[in-house]
Amino acid sequence: MVISSTNNGGPSEIVFFDLETTVPTKTGQRFCVLEFGAIVVCPRKLVELDSYCTLIRPRDLSAVASNSGRCDGITRDKVGTAPTFEEVADKIFSILDGRIWAGHNIQRFDCVRIKEAFAEINRPAPVPYGIVDSLGLLTQKFGRRAGNMKMATLAAYFGLGQQKHRSLEDVRLNLEVLKHCATVLLLESSLPSSVVNQQWCSVATRSKSSLGSSKVECSSNIRGKSINRKSAPSARVRPYARETSYGKVCSKFHVMEKLYIETGSSCLGLKTIVR
Repeated sequence: MVISSTNNGGPSEIVFFDLETTVPTKTGQRFCVLEFGAIVVCPRKLVELDSYCTLIRPRDLSAVASNSGRCDGITRDKVGTAPTFEEVADKIFSILDGRIWAGHNIQRFDCVRIKEAFAEINRPAPVPYGIVDSLGLLTQKFGRRAGNMKMATLAAYFGLGQQKHRSLEDVRLNLEVLKHCATVLLLESSLPSSVVNQQWCSVATRSKSSLGSSKVECSSNIRGKSINRKSAPSARVRPYARETSYGKVCSKFHVMEKLYIETGSSCLGLKTIVR
């Protein structure tokens, strides 16, 4: 399906994307992209217009363990027959360039890795029209009621199942988490503040996947001890912050117009950047 990435009034779609990579274990070792996954979404209806996912063979296959202990199941054998990044660069560029980019902790991680991957093959990297980082956005608007704000924690909080740590599944999960957060914020905005502050967050929510299992309290503070390559950043990194006009990044994540009209986008405070 061929979709125009821009129009005269600005970008017509948002692209949620995610990368799976190796994790460097030695000083000076770099991240290697192992998988790219993306969905193109209509910002007014949140309809998925297109999707793309591919495994990617790194230049150095030894960077991927032969018997991988990765939770995503990506092994050396699986990526050994996959295309290289150079072979899929045109497709990835066409999906990303000129659109609004969205994802969880993408400013600190995925944006940096994309820029590095294109630089490695001596090609210009795609430029976003704007960036929505759901980690910063939800931390600011939804708060830490769900715990450490990792995607796996947010998914568990809303009973959306386990995070697969595969690119395409994770971006679809990311969109669902945003919908659920927007719905909760819409409901809260329609209630008296006294009800929200004193009663609303004391109500236990039940996982959809296990109605008879334990409850998750709104006030709970889940602190995961595992270190994740996409953990919450201690410092904000903006690889595209110096781009001119068309590629400027919104510093406060306000880059989407009516992200979720039917469930209260105003609660998330999302607006469009017009450059």
